[in-house]
Amino acid sequence: MKKCVLFIIIFLFIFMGADWKTQLPPKEKVPQYLQDISVTIKASGAEGSGVIRTVTIDGQKINFILTAAHVIESLKKTDKMIDPISGTERQIVKFDDASVVKELVEDGKRVGELKMDARIVKYNKDEDLAICRVLKKNFVDASVVFYMDDVIPPISTEIYHVGSLLGQTGSNSMTSGIISQIGRIIDQKEYDQTNASAFPGSSGGGIYMKDGAYIGCLTRGAGEGFNLSVPMRRIKKWFISAKLMWIIDPSS
Repeated sequence: MKKCVLFIIIFLFIFMGADWKTQLPPKEKVPQYLQDISVTIKASGAEGSGVIRTVTIDGQKINFILTAAHVIESLKKTDKMIDPISGTERQIVKFDDASVVKELVEDGKRVGELKMDARIVKYNKDEDLAICRVLKKNFVDASVVFYMDDVIPPISTEIYHVGSLLGQTGSNSMTSGIISQIGRIIDQKEYDQTNASAFPGSSGGGIYMKDGAYIGCLTRGAGEGFNLSVPMRRIKKWFISAKLMWIIDPSS
């Protein structure tokens, strides 16, 4: 009987996926982990932030970057074409590739950077969310851990923000604060509010619990201590509607 129970536990662990919390780093390594998963995104003169999500496909590590849609807005191109069947004019939206910059620091000193091109996979202006794919495989091993619980982190929860404050000049800057409010409705969209410091360039950067779990994408601000993020509950719905939930949860 005991062997049967053990087999069932192993089966569920392998085929249904380990609990997301087991993927979080040890407490003392959270700051470095947040550095490792954070990048700067450069798009036609604009600079913002992004977070790395790594998915293994056919033995190759594919690096996706989650960011805010307005960070890559300047890469959007619109072409016109005539539908050969109906004869009507149609608009085709295309995107140039973005540049993803990963800063390298050793022993407290900047030692260089990695710069790769990234293709825009999905873009949604209304949700202010976008996913890019780094064109080079195995760019990095680091990967964000998404908060997957249904329980909403309450007001006063301590959080970190990591982003490229003022662009590449402030790349991988870490600030801290609390969740100041949840469920702010602006333009019929739901946001969570934080008092963690953020500046232009922070957009697309992550909001994290103190254990390193990603709970939101910073997208809007009205001052250093009044910033809004797209919460994870909204992000999950967007990934589901975009049929990209496998990026967040490979077992889905």
